[in-house]
Amino acid sequence: MPISREVKEERVARLAGLLEESTGFAIVRTQGLPVARVQNIRRKILAAGGKYVVSKNTLLIKALEQVGWSVPPGQLKGPTAIAFGKNNFPAVAKALLNVVKDEGFEAPFFEVVGGVMGGKEILDPARLEAVSNLPSLEELRAQLIGLIVSPATGLVTVLDGGVGNIVNVLQAYLDDKKAS
Repeated sequence: MPISREVKEERVARLAGLLEESTGFAIVRTQGLPVARVQNIRRKILAAGGKYVVSKNTLLIKALEQVGWSVPPGQLKGPTAIAFGKNNFPAVAKALLNVVKDEGFEAPFFEVVGGVMGGKEILDPARLEAVSNLPSLEELRAQLIGLIVSPATGLVTVLDGGVGNIVNVLQAYLDDKKAS
């Protein structure tokens, strides 16, 4: 039974909304996976801060055009699923590639074919893997805090050492006075 125009417009609007919230997405060619495995993939992507959606290519292309994102040529063929990265696309890409590795997925059942980052940057599978190796938002925050705290720690160490030296000099002076 064909989908009505209203339903198609609603789905395009939903995809456009996901794109506007996202910093990037990965495209997966998928075929014949059992529902239980798809639900497992959804859970893992959700845990990484993303959303996994199965969509018709024509609807995704319309949504991409609607929000002004690049349409990846050749990547939108056959049954397609999209892993959207809301605030942390590298973590979502890493989770998706880990699913492929952990589950032992192979083409044509499940194949990561690329994606788009930042609305303009079209990614092939190799570049998507490079993005997945970027530090996550939490890791970047931890590194930034470490950079901020490191000079303060060094300053405290230097000041503590200076105070300790002054105390040692004063103690030596007092010991010398007592001995005299």
